[in-house]
Formats: sequence, structure tokens, C-alpha cells
Amino acid sequence: MVKVGIVGGTGYTGVELLRMLVNHPQAEVAVITSRAEDGLRVDELYPSLRGHLDLCFSSPDVTLLSQCDVVFFATPHNVAMNMMPELLALGTRVVDLSADFRIRDHQLWSQWYGEPHACPELLADAVYGLPELNREQIKTAQLVACPGCYPTSVQLGFMPLLENKLVDTRRLIANAASGVSGAGRQAKIDNLFAEVSDSYKAYAIPGHRHLPEIEQGLNDICGEDVQLTFAPHLVPMIRGMHSTLYSELLGSDISLEGIQALYEQRYANEPFVDVLPLGSHPQTRSVKGANTCRLSIHKPQGRDTIVVLSVIDNLVKGASGQAIQNMNIMLGLDETAGLTTVALMP
Repeated sequence: MVKVGIVGGTGYTGVELLRMLVNHPQAEVAVITSRAEDGLRVDELYPSLRGHLDLCFSSPDVTLLSQCDVVFFATPHNVAMNMMPELLALGTRVVDLSADFRIRDHQLWSQWYGEPHACPELLADAVYGLPELNREQIKTAQLVACPGCYPTSVQLGFMPLLENKLVDTRRLIANAASGVSGAGRQAKIDNLFAEVSDSYKAYAIPGHRHLPEIEQGLNDICGEDVQLTFAPHLVPMIRGMHSTLYSELLGSDISLEGIQALYEQRYANEPFVDVLPLGSHPQTRSVKGANTCRLSIHKPQGRDTIVVLSVIDNLVKGASGQAIQNMNIMLGLDETAGLTTVALMP
């Protein structure tokens, strides 16, 4: 069995890792840390895990974590980068769900996160963990930076268009909406039920922290600088993400059927990307609890604008499920192990 450690197991991504790992056929959670909950049984904090996990939270111990085959960081930014040099020096393989290693330019990272990066020398060694793009690099990586939820839905939606140079890279638009769990488990007035229920709002329009990560990924896909207008929204549901992506075709002779065929070919062997038939409108509930991205492609009124609809569960394919997918690839396991859960309906 693969021994797994989790740093920061009290948030939503931490409990999602546990929910999936306890049913993983080849993985065993050996260590789960939380300074605030040190000594507390995990199933006391999360009764859903009663009968599935017999562990207590402990304070982070690098020596103990280094005995695991892989360590997940399910922490806010600023935590992983302060522990990473010591862990990597001990040969530990790590999947970081935070933003600490997603952006390769440490000055750009500091600009968006408001502090110096603690170990900029490690950024070049981190592999960006979008399996549909970087599977071969992930196989041999020691440190994988698991993508954010918005970046996952946007990059998977645009990828075939950019790889085939079909659209104007200076006029990309992503209009995306996330459930409230995307903001984490911290107590904030803006996330209270009375504040978010029966309401729908845009936020961070001047600039969201995921924007540089998304643009970096899109640049990698097409090999040139892109310009993305990114408009995130908060929708009054617990989990789920819907991204509506707009781009302008470079030629009017490109048919919708041809683009559909490109998407189907590109993702034919990807176990967690589902290209729906023409005319479909994917719903977030169709991926709730599952490690799946569902896509559909439209060309409204037969004009030159391509609209891609992309839905994921922000906590699964947008976070913890994708992290386990990366672990499976890194350790040579079946990529789908522990991730075959069917979406919850209704």
C-alpha cells in the first residue's frame, strides 16, 4: 500500500482528499496534520469518516511526513513553500494543492500574493499538475503544483482551440461561476448563508489571483502570449463550477462539426474529460462529487465566436480529485484509482 500524508486536513480540500483516499484500493492515509486540532480524532471533526479512518490530527513533523510515499498540502498559500525545501531534501514526493508553486515567475507570484516567495529556487522544479497537458512530466516529478479550480475548467475548455491555432489569442474571455466552497472553510462575513443565498455576484474583476496562473497555462498550450479577460462570479450553491468561454475564430470556414471532432479526438483517451454531443448544455450537478470535466462547444448563429461550456466540481477535478490523479500518475498506479465515483444526483 502507498503511504499518504496530508498537511492541513481540516479544510474542504483536506476532507475531500480523505473521502476519496479511504476508498483508494492502493493508498493508506498514514499522517494527517493540523496545528489547531492536534490530538483530535479526525472522525470527531468529520463524522462522515466514522468507521473509515482511525487517525488523530498531529502537528506537522517533517521527519514523520518524509516517511510517506507522497505528501499532499491542502493548505492556504504560504504554508507549503516554508516546509518544502526540507521535505524535498529528504526525497519526499509532494502534491501541493495551494498556489505556492503554480506560478513560475516568483516576482509575478509576489505581485499577486503580496509577499516574497520563500523558496523561488524551487519554482523551476515544480511540474504543473494538469494531467491532460503534462502527464509525462508528472510521472517523474518530485513536486507537483496542483492547478486551481478556475484554471482547470478554463484551460481544459480552451486547450484544443489553442493547440490547433484556431482562435485569436488576444481576445479570450472566461466568464466563470463558482460555488461558495471555493472560498474555503474560514469564517467570513461575505460567505455567510444570509449574504450569499438568493444572490449572484461578480467579484475581483480588476484582477483575480488565478488570472496569472491561467494565462501562464494558456501560453504553455499555444506557445505564445495570450490575453484573457477573466470574470469570476459567486453562485449560491455549495460546490460546482461553470465556465463559459468565448473566443474568435481566425477563419470563417471552420465548421462547428470540425471543432467538435477536434475536441472528441483530443480528449478521446482522457478518462476525466467528457465532450458532450453538439447542442448540449452541461450542468454542474452532472459532475458533483466526481473527478470529471464536461465540455460542450457552440457556434451561436453560425458566426465566428466559439462558446465552450465547461463544468467541474471545484473541490474534485478542481482540487482534491485532480491531486489524487496526479499521485496515481507519479507513483505508476492506475490513473483512475480511487476516482471512479459517479456524480451525485440530484
